[in-house]
Formats: sequence, structure tokens, C-alpha cells
Amino acid sequence: MNEQKTVIMIDSGCDVPRVIREQYDIRILPLRVIYPEKDYMDSVDIDPLMVYRRFPEEFPSTSTPSLAEVTDMFDQFREEGFEKVIAVCISSGLSGTFNTIRLAASEEEDLEVFVFDSKNISIGSGLFAIWAAKQLKDGRSFEEVTRGMQDKIADSKVFFYMDTLKYLQRGGRIGRVASTLGEVLKLKPIISCDENGVYYTVAKIRGAKFGKLRLLEEVAKFCLGHRTWIVVEEGDAHEEALAMQKMIEDSIADKEILYEQQITATMAINTGPGLVGVAVMREP
Repeated sequence: MNEQKTVIMIDSGCDVPRVIREQYDIRILPLRVIYPEKDYMDSVDIDPLMVYRRFPEEFPSTSTPSLAEVTDMFDQFREEGFEKVIAVCISSGLSGTFNTIRLAASEEEDLEVFVFDSKNISIGSGLFAIWAAKQLKDGRSFEEVTRGMQDKIADSKVFFYMDTLKYLQRGGRIGRVASTLGEVLKLKPIISCDENGVYYTVAKIRGAKFGKLRLLEEVAKFCLGHRTWIVVEEGDAHEEALAMQKMIEDSIADKEILYEQQITATMAINTGPGLVGVAVMREP
């Protein structure tokens, strides 16, 4: 336990890998992946490869953690001696998890809870948890860390290049017309989150050939003039992600590539296989 007696909590959509969660004692609140046979806990007893293997015959649904699950986790923190919680959530524009945790936090009397709407998705959100953990380890106060997180929202961005639009359409993230038109024209989208934490299309590339190049262009533009953390993510596209990582290593200066990893199962449901993503945090 750190001197601040502060614990960092994330929802599983933040996509922080187990090794880093264990390194900094970051606690995870799982979203749920619902198949006919059972409800699975994201990042606990299901991984994205299971989701991909069951496509296209089966499309599971997802759900946010319940209020009782959040309250139980807060009870556990108190029992362990924590006094403060930093809860990092994926965008409230894409998930109800932020509002559930905020409601639970409003009932707390013995814990000081800061609930953070990252306005981002996947490891674009998770980078805030890693940043906060490092800040606490370096001796920053709870107030300094939480204030700094708010100030850094504009410095975190994630870009995803997807092989198809149909999974976003099925999840209600884009309209059927846009999805159908994209499939007919073989358009490959690069998606990010806007200032409200909602998906928007950064670019559409005709065919896969120029996808990684345009993704690199967008990442380089966001990184320009800044020291950066970078994470490369993939959805059943390991070789493509490694190629993307090599392009970043060769092209972008003053960066630290933290790791490369598979996306979490709940994100795989909405994006489908063939995804390559890059998350950036400036001036970490």
C-alpha cells in the first residue's frame, strides 16, 4: 500500500494487461460478455480469441458491472485499509460503467472516490491508470494525481484501423447505411474518440494496402513535438501489429513503446478481427 493509502481501479474496457496491473496493484472491475451458456467476466475467464473463434455464428452481448459489484469492491478496499480510490473508466459516451461507479461512489462515506471519465476507450483509457500509478509511486498526492488526470485528457488518443465496419454497425456504433456503403466500396476506417468520448471516423482508406501508412500518419501528427508513451494493440492481427510497431520505431522520435497486446474481449465484440490500434499519451 502506498503512503496515500490510495488504490487505482479500472473497468476491464481500459485494457491494462495483467502484468502491469500486478506490478502497480491496479484492481480490475470486469465488464461481462454474455453467451447463451453463461456470462463471462472480461479479462478474467474470457479472452478475445474465444470471441473471434465463435464469429460469425455467434455474436455475444455485453453488460456493465452492477451497482452491487462496485459496492462490494469498495467494501473490499476498506477492509484492506485503503482510504482513497481512483476509478478510471472508459468513455461515458460509449459505456454506462462510469455512471454506475459514480452512483456507488456517491453513497460512500469512508472512502474518498475520484471517478474519472477518460473520454477514451481501450488502452487509451488505461494509460491514465498507468500514469496515475507511476505518479503515486513517485510520491505525488491524491489531489495532484487526480488534478493531473483531468489536465491530460487532451493528451491521450487512440487510433484503430479496422478491417471491416460491420461489427461497429452491429453494436450500434454506426448506421447501417454507412456500414453497407463502406463494405461495398471496400473502405477501411480509422476510428478514434472525439472530445466527447464518442467514436468518429478519422479517415477511410480504400483497401488494406495503405491502412498502416495512414494510421502511422495520424499517430505521428498527434505525437509531433512531444515526448510520448505508445502502446500497439491488435485484434487477431499479430503480424500486422508487429509491422506497425516497427514502422513506429523507425519513424517517430522521443517515444517509449510500452508494449504490444491483444485487445480485450469486450472491445473485440464491437470491432471484429483484423484490427490494429495505436494509443498515445503525450508528455507522460
